Amino acid sequence: MHEPDGGPELVGQFLEDHGFEIVNHVVTKDRSQINRSDPFPALADFELLIVGGSERSLTRKDEIDNWVHDELGLIREAHASGVPILGICFGGQMVAEALGGSVEVAPVTEIGWFGIEGSNNPVGPGPWFQWHHDRFFPPTEAEVLATNENAVQMYRIGTTVGMQFHPEVTERHLKVWTEFAPDSYLESYGVSAEQVVKDAAVHAEHNFDQTKALVEWFVDEVIAG
Repeated sequence: MHEPDGGPELVGQFLEDHGFEIVNHVVTKDRSQINRSDPFPALADFELLIVGGSERSLTRKDEIDNWVHDELGLIREAHASGVPILGICFGGQMVAEALGGSVEVAPVTEIGWFGIEGSNNPVGPGPWFQWHHDRFFPPTEAEVLATNENAVQMYRIGTTVGMQFHPEVTERHLKVWTEFAPDSYLESYGVSAEQVVKDAAVHAEHNFDQTKALVEWFVDEVIAG
């Protein structure tokens, strides 16, 4: 995970139910030093790679150039070695760029719960939680699984999957995230911290079920299939 409060939460919980042990590597432990990180662990020690969300942006690599290129290289190594990858939000953008796609500032910032669609969508229409200012364009060989009117939302290349939404979130997650978001920032996008947390509670039961189904699909169809 890229910041201390960006763990896999629900996704990690359901992967543990399938026998995986979750090991969290925090890339930037100090928000005041976003370009400082500890070395990444050896890929050989892991059988699955989750690339999580972040406050950072691939459109401003100069802010994180002490670690972002190492992480992009690690993603390429994992994909080439057949290690399954699940990229979430910023992680989905990282995976797209690492494998030949691209990332740009999105014309529409999505903060809140949004539906997704697609004839090949294996995880249902949502709504899924979104909080992003950028969007990815998957590599040409990727199978696009889901979109909405604002961005590609999910893609797959073999055992690698990237998504723009956050299936892992819980009410606890979003209470922490909104603590670091100034009210004026949220208001500029038509939302409030109170509403983000309240909506998380409203969607909690449905999101629990749909994230469980997503992880089951990832384990049974992507990894084992």
